[in-house]
Amino acid sequence: MDHEISGRCQIIKKELQINEEIRDREVRLIDAEGEQLGVVLGKTALEMAEGKNLDLVKIAPQAKPPVCKIMDYGKYKFEQAKTEKEARKKQKVINVKEVRLSPNIDTHDLEVKSNRAIKFLSNGDKVKVTLRFKGREMGYMKIGFEVMTKFAESVSEVSVVEKRSKIEGRNMTMFLTPKNV
Repeated sequence: MDHEISGRCQIIKKELQINEEIRDREVRLIDAEGEQLGVVLGKTALEMAEGKNLDLVKIAPQAKPPVCKIMDYGKYKFEQAKTEKEARKKQKVINVKEVRLSPNIDTHDLEVKSNRAIKFLSNGDKVKVTLRFKGREMGYMKIGFEVMTKFAESVSEVSVVEKRSKIEGRNMTMFLTPKNV
């Protein structure tokens, strides 16, 4: 097995042992059809695999005695890579897009920002709405909450509020997710 040290933790690459790499005296053998042949000598198991033009693969090294299977290792690796590729293909990546507002935003600007958020939400992305307070605007938090509720209402057809408006320092944030997710 190969070992790589990454930072403080140790990563072990799990690679199966095949054919001559298996040096155990006795192994529990499974043939290509899945039938158990019992405990046999390692050399005998290797000879049986070579007789069928297949590979001897150690599938459970921690067992006593280790379990080996007779199979076509190249085909096995190909099938494994294919299933991993399919799993990655079905995986949906959700991005978080940000829309920035201000407390004294005009109605038309709010419409433009909400249309942009609707476009993001229809693509399946989450939207983080940030409203930034500058200077004396900090005294008018109520106006900020009103702007956020107006914005949430304008995109309510395609979104659900995941996290309600919350003040963090000079910013007020809210998270929206698409309805169909």
